[in-house]
Amino acid sequence: MTTGSDAQETLELPPYIVPHSPEPVRVIYADDDLLLIRKPDLLLSVPGRHPLNYDCMITRLQERFPDALVVHRLDLDTSGIMMVARGKASQGALSRLFQERAVEKHYRAWVAGTVTADEGKVEFPIARDWENRPLQKICAKTGKKSLTYFKVLNRKDGNSLLELQPATGRTHQLRIHCREMGHPILGCDMYAPPAILGAAPRLMLHATRIAFAHPSTGRKIVGHCPAPF
Repeated sequence: MTTGSDAQETLELPPYIVPHSPEPVRVIYADDDLLLIRKPDLLLSVPGRHPLNYDCMITRLQERFPDALVVHRLDLDTSGIMMVARGKASQGALSRLFQERAVEKHYRAWVAGTVTADEGKVEFPIARDWENRPLQKICAKTGKKSLTYFKVLNRKDGNSLLELQPATGRTHQLRIHCREMGHPILGCDMYAPPAILGAAPRLMLHATRIAFAHPSTGRKIVGHCPAPF
């Protein structure tokens, strides 16, 4: 906290209390089975353990849609499109799509440095880093197979804008795969050095597209959510 007549008061939260974005959760698509929504950055997908972390994407949605249930998550710092089930039956059907890797997901990310290859893939086994939770690590022995496809969309000011398509859904997969490429995501507070963390006002990672077969009709649903950067 600062002092002085012209100084502004700042409050530092304990690490177990997270920020809560005032930006609303926006509904992109709704029917009787599911919702497609836009989660802002700095908002949890589900409630945290601490009572002050109750505010999150799903609790806000349930005020309007009491039957809304979580199917998958985005990190606190990641914004973008998410699928939300309506009712237990839909939740089960949509969860199976994720288990069967039948959901296409695309992201945009600004990463540090110039990625020379126009496109490619990253394959590193990811495991929990128990001594440094909640971080993940690359581990050939205990890590689970993970795969991310990437394409360079732009190169500017010594950085690169990537389209990322994860074929698997490991925790922090995109963050850690970009770091292992040698190009951490700008604004990443977990896997980037201080200079790259401070190079952007937020984590420059946004979920832009999701595609899947509707659980009731079987028709393909494609949702889009443009990146704000």
